[in-house]
Amino acid sequence: MTLRPLAFAVLVFMSIFGTAIAQINPPKGPSPEPKTEASPTPPPATDYDIKWGVKIPMRDKVELNATLYFPKTPDGSQPKTPVIFTLTPYISDSYHPRAAYFASHGYVFALVDVRGRGNSGGDFEPFAQEPHDGHDVVEWLAQQPFCDGKVAMWGGSYAGFDQWATAKEMPPHLTTIVPAAAAHPPLDYPSLDNIGEMYDMQWFTFTSGKAGQVNLFGDSKFWRTKFLDFYKKHLAFKTLDSFVGNPSVSFQRILKHPTADAYYDAMVPTVDQFKKFTLPILTITGQYDGDELGAMTFYRDHIANSPPEIRAKHFLIIGPWDHAGTRTPTDEVAGVKFGKDAIVDLNDLHRQWYDWTMKNGTKPAFLKNQVAYYLIASGNSGANGEWKYTDSYANLIANPKTFYLETGPNGGNGILQSGFLHETRPKEGQGMIPPGKFVYDPLDTKRGEEIEGVEPNDKTAGIDQKLPLSIGNDGLVYHSNALPQETPLVGCPAVTLWVSIDTPDVDLEADLYEIQPDGTSIGLWSDMRRLRYRESLREAKLAKPGEIVKCEFNPGLFVARKMMKGSRLRLVVTAVNSIFWQKNYCSGGVVADETAKDAHTCHVQVYHDAEHSSSIGLPLR
Repeated sequence: MTLRPLAFAVLVFMSIFGTAIAQINPPKGPSPEPKTEASPTPPPATDYDIKWGVKIPMRDKVELNATLYFPKTPDGSQPKTPVIFTLTPYISDSYHPRAAYFASHGYVFALVDVRGRGNSGGDFEPFAQEPHDGHDVVEWLAQQPFCDGKVAMWGGSYAGFDQWATAKEMPPHLTTIVPAAAAHPPLDYPSLDNIGEMYDMQWFTFTSGKAGQVNLFGDSKFWRTKFLDFYKKHLAFKTLDSFVGNPSVSFQRILKHPTADAYYDAMVPTVDQFKKFTLPILTITGQYDGDELGAMTFYRDHIANSPPEIRAKHFLIIGPWDHAGTRTPTDEVAGVKFGKDAIVDLNDLHRQWYDWTMKNGTKPAFLKNQVAYYLIASGNSGANGEWKYTDSYANLIANPKTFYLETGPNGGNGILQSGFLHETRPKEGQGMIPPGKFVYDPLDTKRGEEIEGVEPNDKTAGIDQKLPLSIGNDGLVYHSNALPQETPLVGCPAVTLWVSIDTPDVDLEADLYEIQPDGTSIGLWSDMRRLRYRESLREAKLAKPGEIVKCEFNPGLFVARKMMKGSRLRLVVTAVNSIFWQKNYCSGGVVADETAKDAHTCHVQVYHDAEHSSSIGLPLR
């Protein structure tokens, strides 16, 4: 979600599963297709024909519903062509402009409702049925008289995930996939690294029943009011569905799977399945995409388990965009400006890709090398941002510089008495350098009430400084020295904290910003960790009081931005205390069951000595 400084991550997060609806301010996970006004204009009606209500049988006799779009021909014939399809929980009509575009450019396009949604049969179980159903849709389409035997997929978020889910079942006629902003259970759905998301219930309500609850889903003020009220009442997370008025089988199901386990393993490719992939793949994500974590995890896992000749067929595009922008790019997100070159006609790029991989066309000119990434220009005018290319993502992100954390003489509790980020490692024999200290009180609601509240700041969240300005004894702030010259930051920041707490557990976050010479703040990166899962997302290991443990924030989120001469980097370390995230009451019990009566105030110490040198890896070039 993604993520960026957490207030911004929350905003990005809520647009996750495929369609970021205009006023929505979600965390990380799935979201619907961008509203039609942001989508490509449908071509004239004469360019395509449709066939409504086509039923596609699955292996268990359940029928999925599809709307088929055909290229218009002068004589009404239907010549064999490759078929592209989207498998969606958002009701097929929401993708009409996309289907019309591709049909008008020579492809049959099938919009298919997942089981239990739209006019499809069966019951909807999010993310669980797509592997087998996707396989069966591919093979059914391949046998139809209008198909030349080649089948491809299109879509982002949920429809990005289900491309990987379908591919893992190895349908023989699947020719290529182009997953954009792909959600990856369980990393960014239904939780972020096992920290529950309030947005789950917003999304489960959107996908409740057969029809889309578009207006209810998009009523951001309603959802923020509900989340704030729930947060202030200190209710158990497991009661959230009833509290918002929609007792949910889906919500109660995910509570039974609070960690990475076999339930989620079955949704995504295994190592052995990745090794068997041979089809060409184009992965698309964005630096402010709430599902960048999912998209990049799929990408890295495939590249790591493929021979060179297969890796050469997997291309990666990392734009500057947010979640919705991975399908409909914009030149600005939440106050962060990218410049006109950030706007890419992704419909046309998809068409060129399909022409290349299924019709023996030429390689898309945009794909000049294996990896394309957008380097955001310095300042915040957006001017002079540019696309860069490399043949190796691993080489691109290699060798970050290590900066060490030190709270300094003023304790580090706030931006006006901040600590330091410097390249000098603490020396042996210096004695015990005092640790930084802060306090997390689960019953303290000031941050949720005063910083997040009911009114969204979606137009300025990327340049907002409310969280850093609010930090007192509840967090630590560190600043680097001013950069002596314009400096690109290209790669994946990572934070290592050596910490001790006096409770069994706590949720921590780290947020990184550029602070420009005039004081403008640009959100760059963010991550969260539940301390009990510091070693594994599969097994909890509660902390012992006073024990110094290592907690790594290394999600592999990519940043590419030129830092202004004179800018400083700001790192904020605090506890997660938000209306958008499950609250950890620090008792060490089942977090979804905890309420105010379980609350333990947590005293956190962050260490900076030679043996426990907390640090941040910064990919400054």
